Amino acid sequence: MSVISRIKEDIESIYHRDPAARSTLEIVLNYPGMHAIWLHRISNKLWKKRFFILSRCISTFSRWLTGVEIHPGATIGRRFFIDHGMGIVIGETAQIGDDCTLYHGVTLGGTTWKTGKRHPTLGNNVVVGAGAKVLGPIVIEDNARVGSNSVVVKQVPTGRTVLGIPGRIVAEVSNESKEQNERRSAMAEKYGFDAYAVAPDNPDPVANAIGQMLDHMHLMDSKLQDVCHEVQQLGGEVCTEKLPELDIEEFSDAERDAAEKRKQAMDEFDPII
Repeated sequence: MSVISRIKEDIESIYHRDPAARSTLEIVLNYPGMHAIWLHRISNKLWKKRFFILSRCISTFSRWLTGVEIHPGATIGRRFFIDHGMGIVIGETAQIGDDCTLYHGVTLGGTTWKTGKRHPTLGNNVVVGAGAKVLGPIVIEDNARVGSNSVVVKQVPTGRTVLGIPGRIVAEVSNESKEQNERRSAMAEKYGFDAYAVAPDNPDPVANAIGQMLDHMHLMDSKLQDVCHEVQQLGGEVCTEKLPELDIEEFSDAERDAAEKRKQAMDEFDPII
């Protein structure tokens, strides 16, 4: 593939993965992550031809210019995208497949001073979140995801997500969990709010608490409907009126009013210095 074709491919990959990209000229002038990749290709060719000092000088210049440090010896595939690339470090023996994405602050580093393979290998279509550290000669297999600020020191299987310090693989969602998620989403929609990130594998305790509340509300609703049905079968007139719907905008207005009152109180407060 020619140099021009590779450049066009790089620009198209940014269009596909960054909604902020508006024009080719904007991408060419204002995406330092792409500049770092282009300079790396030059330094990598020189490195393979054993022009070590010159290739390292180009790498150092690239780091000064873009904030992205890529060792000339690193192997990088096609359509590699560095988004907000400041602070990225990619070691000498790192290998990156096609269609991978790295965000700012990512380190593909080593854990030993010995020579040989000591940096990670990323498969195709791998995404590494901001601030994540992937360390050692491990393999992050195809379509895997590394969460922001995670520290990964063990292999990640194909299509899995790893989170935390040290990185742990997020459990696969069972059929029962999928049904639970669908039920929670339906209840959240019914009561007028979005159950964002309410999932059984979510480490957020607040989200888990909301999920348990939705489960409880669903159970109470279903039991109440059963009771109403039986009472009506016996001739009683209950549950004839529809329950009032909750309006999320009312809660938003109340929160805005409270925030405005807090702001006014702070403005009236005259601290003594």
